[in-house]
Amino acid sequence: MEKIKMTTPLVEMDGDEMTRILWQIIKDELLTPFIDLKTEYYDLGLEYRNETNDQVTVDSAEATKKYGVAVKCATITPNAARMSEYTLKEMWKSPNGTIRAILDGTVFRAPIVVKGIEPNVKTWKKPITIARHAYGDVYKATEMKIPGAGKAELVYTNEKGEEVRELIHNFTGAGVIQGQHNLCDSIESFARSCFNYALDTKQDLWFATKDTISKKYDHTFKDIFQEIYDAEYAEKFTSAGIEYFYTLIDDAVARVMKSEGGYIWACKNYDGDVMSDMISSAFGSLAMMTSVLVSPEGYYEYEAAHGTVQRHYYKHLKGEETSTNSIATIFAWTGALRKRGELDHIPALCEFADKLEKASLQTIEEGKMTKDLALITTLPNPVVLNSQDFIKAIRTTLEKML
Repeated sequence: MEKIKMTTPLVEMDGDEMTRILWQIIKDELLTPFIDLKTEYYDLGLEYRNETNDQVTVDSAEATKKYGVAVKCATITPNAARMSEYTLKEMWKSPNGTIRAILDGTVFRAPIVVKGIEPNVKTWKKPITIARHAYGDVYKATEMKIPGAGKAELVYTNEKGEEVRELIHNFTGAGVIQGQHNLCDSIESFARSCFNYALDTKQDLWFATKDTISKKYDHTFKDIFQEIYDAEYAEKFTSAGIEYFYTLIDDAVARVMKSEGGYIWACKNYDGDVMSDMISSAFGSLAMMTSVLVSPEGYYEYEAAHGTVQRHYYKHLKGEETSTNSIATIFAWTGALRKRGELDHIPALCEFADKLEKASLQTIEEGKMTKDLALITTLPNPVVLNSQDFIKAIRTTLEKML
């Protein structure tokens, strides 16, 4: 068949470790044989981020503003061990955090549901979508180690030079402090993104924080959501037959475990990170969750919700066989290609993305899967494939469809 033509490039953000290996195999086996793939490439591997003083991450986000759609591989956020392993100049911040700060918007994460992989929570019958705020909090935090006794304060200085001070703690010995921030404009964008997505998908929307403890920081989120809902969305939600409500995050966790699913659960940045991992794992696998950042300006950045699969990468480096699940990374590509097709009015690209997703799920439903899924599937006698053979099996299924 003739390759599908693209008119506008995708922004391609390459990543680290095992997902970087899968990234190339996916392109070679599932994309370039069928699509005249156009991308503007950025290497977000940790070595190149270090070499460019993380400028490449900023450049990739700015390119996403230019072209509108990006697809991102999983990347390492370095800790102390990574500093030594990669001989880093400094402990670079999360590339996802940097990109989200530049693009703003909201990350929507939903499990990929497939026959034969049943949720661990028996009551769950429909996907649960996590709406994760994409700016600030711990991902843009400033931290300090306190060496010994002394006073730590929060200080705000306005444009006139006037100061407001709040005591953090009177230290009698060593400790640590962390300063977090957020922006009302960003919280407003987050709220509107969530309300609009709920209306588009006809799903109830929950929002949960810890405002009883964080009476200013978290309470600001709660207040902004409620003000925007009352002023702009209450009547629309009523007309659509859907509900918005706020609850404490403790209560939300309890409700989620007893629910049937089929709603959007909006969370602050770190809460959304943790809860989306919990949801994806309980639905089957961390490698079975989609993730898309949607900005108020209409920029889209698709990625897998999981990490770089470090343990498998070390096995790969030793020449040992791995069975790494590539579904979420494949779905990052299909999401980006579908959106590119929608924006550029190329229906063939959208249809290809749909078929690749269908082929991926059909391959699993036929009993061919990676080890993580074979351990939890209800299908009899699954065939466990290694990382490359699983992708090749999907290609075989896809070629039959095409």
